[in-house]
Amino acid sequence: MYLATLRAENFRVFGARRSALDAGGSLSLELQPGVSVLLGENDAGKTAVVDAIRLCLLTTAADFYRVTKDDFHVGPDGRADTFTIACCFRDLSTEEQSIFLELLTTDQNGTTSLHISFKAQLMESLPPHRVSVTTRTGPDGDGPAVDGAAREHLKATYLRPLRDAEGELRAGRGSRLSQILAGYPTMKDEGADDFDVDTDTAKTLVGILRRAEHHIRSNATVTAALDDINSGYLERFSIGTEQLRGEIGVAGDATLSRALERLELRLSAGAPEWTRRGLGYNNALFMAAELLLLGNSDVAPLLLIEEPEAHLHPQLQTRVMDLLLGRAAGGDGNAATRVQVVITTHSPHLASAVPVEWITLVAGGRAYGLAPGDTRLEPGDYAFLSKFLDATKANLFFARAVALVEGDAEALLLPALADAAGWSFSENGVSIVNVGHTGLFRYSRIFQRDGDQIPVSVACIRDRDLLPPATPADMRGQLPCVTDMTPEQVEEHVAGLKDGDAGPVKTFVSDHWTFEYDLAAASWPLATVMHQAVRSAWASTKKWPSTAELADIQTRAAEEVRTWQQGGMSPGEAAMRIYQPLRRKPGKQASKAVTAQYAAQLLKPRSIDPNKLPTYLREAFTHLCGGA
Repeated sequence: MYLATLRAENFRVFGARRSALDAGGSLSLELQPGVSVLLGENDAGKTAVVDAIRLCLLTTAADFYRVTKDDFHVGPDGRADTFTIACCFRDLSTEEQSIFLELLTTDQNGTTSLHISFKAQLMESLPPHRVSVTTRTGPDGDGPAVDGAAREHLKATYLRPLRDAEGELRAGRGSRLSQILAGYPTMKDEGADDFDVDTDTAKTLVGILRRAEHHIRSNATVTAALDDINSGYLERFSIGTEQLRGEIGVAGDATLSRALERLELRLSAGAPEWTRRGLGYNNALFMAAELLLLGNSDVAPLLLIEEPEAHLHPQLQTRVMDLLLGRAAGGDGNAATRVQVVITTHSPHLASAVPVEWITLVAGGRAYGLAPGDTRLEPGDYAFLSKFLDATKANLFFARAVALVEGDAEALLLPALADAAGWSFSENGVSIVNVGHTGLFRYSRIFQRDGDQIPVSVACIRDRDLLPPATPADMRGQLPCVTDMTPEQVEEHVAGLKDGDAGPVKTFVSDHWTFEYDLAAASWPLATVMHQAVRSAWASTKKWPSTAELADIQTRAAEEVRTWQQGGMSPGEAAMRIYQPLRRKPGKQASKAVTAQYAAQLLKPRSIDPNKLPTYLREAFTHLCGGA
């Protein structure tokens, strides 16, 4: 069986359900039998999802989650006095149905499921804000209470964020390692005391501990020290017939739990002496230990991991994800050994390592699944994204707004251009994603859905790809010219470029031709920047010019633009001249990406009047960031 759905109402960031058909601000989450990945920016509600599961099912660790007043949602009408969390398990095997027999629910189709409902009520009349909690079964939480045996079978394994992996694996009373080892199937046989004094043999852990204690007590030095303590000191403290005598033995009682608490797990140093290892590898070691315990669970093995990327470099993150995916699929090819994994992460590397349909975006206190049927992604889109959604593009899952662009030039220059005009992509949480000349709407459809929309503004910024009037023959290529089209045909062409618009997705098409041309044609200040950048890029085609050479090139370019302006040249003609080196034959043209790099550098010490920007860029920046 697996955890199929999670519902939460009035729990932390998740508010109340508006109606039976409208979840409103409450949490309604569908989970995968294998791996479910929760993505989103900080404070979106990812940890609240994990904590909801922890509260409802409890965890295998010996920690205790105490419900406090802060766990109750605060809305426009104040703080709620009750919150509920409901988990539903499906696909129960015959063995699992026998374990939870009296707690199961069977619907009219004969499908059996297990519902666990946790309810907490704030008792304001009993300071300091005490909370009453109940855990029951049934779809409405009105079934039998969950007893201790069922509780033990349902407990999840939880790896908290910013974990002290080394400390967790260190020896000590109640250590996490001792809990993990105690859960290993064959460990229960190690609790027998098989120490034989006559043969001086022992095989079990408790027997070995008793044998070690026997030899410690028999040690000549220990015996001599004990005799000195008893005869030299304790006998003098005796009063009457009460004799005080001490014994030296292994600390604590010789039980299995004490034996396990004396053990610690650490990475092999590959040398005679141990040396401390880094946080990342200790984190990997701790996850390996937890997976050992989880893999031996016979019912609903569920692993909750917050930020598995903690302290891990990207390559090791990929290895960890490969391991988790393998365990989720059944590492030995046996479906019975599968582990359900729920992950929260801020890592684009991990986000790009799983299929899009396994991802849930958490934003604004809502969970938005990306499985088929939840979005407007088509079947072919999922296959496309599984191949081309890499770590660079996966940063769109963590943004408040996303700018999808068609080339490197836009990706390099747009952030600097927006900043110079009074918008800041970083301050507004905007991610810019270069998707190339194909697949623009394959990415934007991630954010489109029926019903409640994901609160992420998406701007698709693309070229008009129509030649302006008086374009020289050597710059025409295969594109149509506006002079060969009627205004209606031009309007129809532009409208066709916006066919994918819906919900938070809006397409912004260049005013005239291409990104670089439109910048040069928009205003004389931008024409100056673009001419300087294009000339610098042209000079860099064979070797990088020196600082002095660049300064001379850019000074002459600025003077040339000033001459054009004073001579009455139209902005369109100036833009054509500026753009010409970018349209030459391969091997003889300036690089658009290098041009954008120079333009971004030139914009850093400058400010640009937003009204001097191309109209489509000004509108795109407003859509992404709001008013300037």
